[in-house]
Amino acid sequence: MTGRVDVSPGAAQLLRRLRDTHGPLMFHQSGGCCDGSAPMCYPLGEFRVGGNDVHLGDLEVDGLEPIPVWMSGSQFEYWKHTHLTIDVVGGRGSGFSLEAPEGVRFLIRSRLLTDEEVRELDPH
Repeated sequence: MTGRVDVSPGAAQLLRRLRDTHGPLMFHQSGGCCDGSAPMCYPLGEFRVGGNDVHLGDLEVDGLEPIPVWMSGSQFEYWKHTHLTIDVVGGRGSGFSLEAPEGVRFLIRSRLLTDEEVRELDPH
């Protein structure tokens, strides 16, 4: 089954370390300016999702419980035709995401979904 979100090996390794320190995790991408448009990692339940937020799916990382990934509804309208991969790169972001003290930041890599993947994700 096609999913909307995945995780790179480097990000998965970082998520294991963050999980050891902070417990179960979650992501939210708001689409705000600057780092608000980056995926932000929080302890599970610390960020309150709203009624307009879209659950993109759960990241499957070996050894961890599924990590839910949420996006604001308005941001999803821009990204709904893409498959997103959460990756990690060097350099600090300026948000409240858990990886900031590590000297790295999460970012989104994307590709367009194929026509077949679009039909599978939204059969209507």
